[in-house]
Amino acid sequence: MTSETTNTFTLPRPIVRPRRLRATPGLRRLVAETRLRPADLIWPLFVKEGIDEPVPISSMPGQFQHTEESLAEAVRRAAEAGLGGVMLFGIPAFRDAEGSAGVDPNGVLQRAIRLARATLAEAAPDGPAPVVMADTCLDEFTDHGHCGLLRTSADGTVVVDNDATLAVYQRMAVAQAEAGAEIVGPSGMMDGQVGAIRQALDEAGHQDVAILAYAAKYASAFYGPFREAVDSTLRGDRRTYQMDPANRREGLYETELDIAEGADIVMVKPAASYLDVLTRVADLSPVPVAAYQVSGEYAMVEAAAANGWINRQAAVIEATLAVKRAGANLVLTYWAPELADWLD
Repeated sequence: MTSETTNTFTLPRPIVRPRRLRATPGLRRLVAETRLRPADLIWPLFVKEGIDEPVPISSMPGQFQHTEESLAEAVRRAAEAGLGGVMLFGIPAFRDAEGSAGVDPNGVLQRAIRLARATLAEAAPDGPAPVVMADTCLDEFTDHGHCGLLRTSADGTVVVDNDATLAVYQRMAVAQAEAGAEIVGPSGMMDGQVGAIRQALDEAGHQDVAILAYAAKYASAFYGPFREAVDSTLRGDRRTYQMDPANRREGLYETELDIAEGADIVMVKPAASYLDVLTRVADLSPVPVAAYQVSGEYAMVEAAAANGWINRQAAVIEATLAVKRAGANLVLTYWAPELADWLD
């Protein structure tokens, strides 16, 4: 009786090696899933009335309250860096309860818009220039620091009057459009603000002026340094109109409402602490999505880097990549010109 022996050879199971595509800078660049470009970045800039030279913002190292002259220099720098846009905030010399300086055709913000457009026409006459955007909100212009007009309710409580504020936003948006703003940015979180502004712009013949809606803007602790940047007079908080940080579903609802009212771009603010909201907004939105790396995010990285605790450039790039990776098409960031230089 014979026996048969079967010889078999089993190939060793190959090791899966994702590291192959991380081996060199060229390979990593080739397969990067998320890419940052200067054109994705928007630089927030502050211009203050009644100063003779730029004023450093102590809680935001490297950022300034600009004079009109230094604002022009910053706008030229934005053009040279190839940035996508600049977002302008005005700080008036005079404030009142109605925020009247915000709707004044010759107010500081409207003058800044005209100056930015003229500067860019000279700096980038043939190529695409950064888009000039304006913050459409009253908090910088009211003596009480709230984003809208105040009224006293029947029980004696002072509240922000939503619908009366909408009428002022309409005038403010039209004044900004007439000064040359290409995009207006209602940031006050009043119900119906996008629809009201769209109606006013269209009726005034500014159908081509776009609206960047601060759709999901949270009542965040990370706005602290911004208060210094705009010389805020606010006492108390804005929790009756800005969103509760506990709520994600509500952020999606707010975004859907703004899109239905005619928003051309929707934004989540802040960025870093709300990446989950940002991803969900990006999934549902048929229009471009922006996110704002706010002053507190900026200040924390700057402080840690100044103490030698982190690599500043690496941390800034990583933080901004995270916002893009989460779904933002556009990022408002105080690091915009530096980022553009590093990316170049």
